[in-house]
Amino acid sequence: MTDITAQSGGSRGSAAFKLVFFSLIGIFLFFVPVTIAEKSTILLDHAATAIATQLRPVAVTFVCLLMAYGAFGPFVRGTWNKSITDMIFSVLRVLGLALAGMYLAGIGPANFFTPDMLPFLFDKLVLSVGLIVPIGALALAFLIGYGLLEFTGVLVQPVMRPIWRTPGWSAIDAVASFVGSYSLALLITDRVFKEGKYTVREAAIIATGFSTVSATFMIIVAKTLGLMPAWNLYFWTTFFVTFLVSAITARLWPIAGMEHPANRDLPLPVGKSRIQTAIDVGIEQAQAATNLPTLLRDTFIDGLRMAAMILPSIMAVGLLGLLAAKYTPLFDILGLTLYPFTWIAQFADPMLAAKSMAAGLAEMFLPAILLKEADVGLKFVAAVVSVSQVLFLSASIPCVLATSIPLSFRNLLVIWYIRTALSILFTAPIAWLAVSMGWLN
Repeated sequence: MTDITAQSGGSRGSAAFKLVFFSLIGIFLFFVPVTIAEKSTILLDHAATAIATQLRPVAVTFVCLLMAYGAFGPFVRGTWNKSITDMIFSVLRVLGLALAGMYLAGIGPANFFTPDMLPFLFDKLVLSVGLIVPIGALALAFLIGYGLLEFTGVLVQPVMRPIWRTPGWSAIDAVASFVGSYSLALLITDRVFKEGKYTVREAAIIATGFSTVSATFMIIVAKTLGLMPAWNLYFWTTFFVTFLVSAITARLWPIAGMEHPANRDLPLPVGKSRIQTAIDVGIEQAQAATNLPTLLRDTFIDGLRMAAMILPSIMAVGLLGLLAAKYTPLFDILGLTLYPFTWIAQFADPMLAAKSMAAGLAEMFLPAILLKEADVGLKFVAAVVSVSQVLFLSASIPCVLATSIPLSFRNLLVIWYIRTALSILFTAPIAWLAVSMGWLN
């Protein structure tokens, strides 16, 4: 009896060590900004940037191989024609691979090679996402494999479930997005969804509500619009508006009608506090976890597959969206549907505001470019909305469609519209107050 107890205690002690040690590694890699060469971001981003700049030929070759796998894989496996969406995106991925080849070879129409077209898509998005997703997948093993997800889930459940209708561990996704990137957050969401820990509705709420651009990219937006003197106001307004809008869209069609058999939250055991229960479930997961090499292999393969599906889509969908925004009236027409909201917001030029915000569907950075010369209140609203809308064609929408979450392209467009409209309405009063109080100059 004594031996059994000792063995059990040792097993629990070992699991507790794994929970703490590996979780701290995951937290450090994903959530702690580190300043290197005057750039402050998480280590995963530093690693991806270093490879992209110091080993560019290797990085380009690696990314092109992933794109080739993503483009031809569905045809080899015979999955390219499972649905209309699959057929369209299978063709678009082949187009994306061809566009990457054109860019690298310097062949094609001159307007494809302006800095805001293929160079932007390949150098700023494809290379970055193509490196950070596989690297992030390795780090993901530490974050989700040894009990941190379960521990956090129990601890913050009283906040996440009533406000955002998601399990407690979805807080990990939200933080990963703001300090890392939407691609890392979607990698986490997809992995947890495939493990059966999210329902379809929960996964949709997280993918379209939490997986926005990182704080690092927000700095670029703020710099472009001259808002860095009001950085704290901008950051916290964006944080507040993004998650307020997410709480509302979780209760509206189409997300509200998605499959959700029941909440899977377990009640607290009788006589146990929430913190004790959180520790217990975290340790149980650490005890049941597979060995680290296997977990690293599995998450890395998942990351490679996801990156392969995303990258050619970013090139093709991104270019088509950017061309449409620059050379067609498509987003001007779409802007008409946002005009009532910009009119209610009482902007000096509501039509310009509406058209510029609509262009954010093509690429989240476009409103910042189009409104660089606008008044400071409108610039502030544009800066917030470009982040809180979450979804855009050049990157995040292809990322969502590359996951296992059954979200249709139509649903994503509807969610984008609702998020954009609500974001305008919620941010405008804050901008008015900030201007009148002299916080924005």
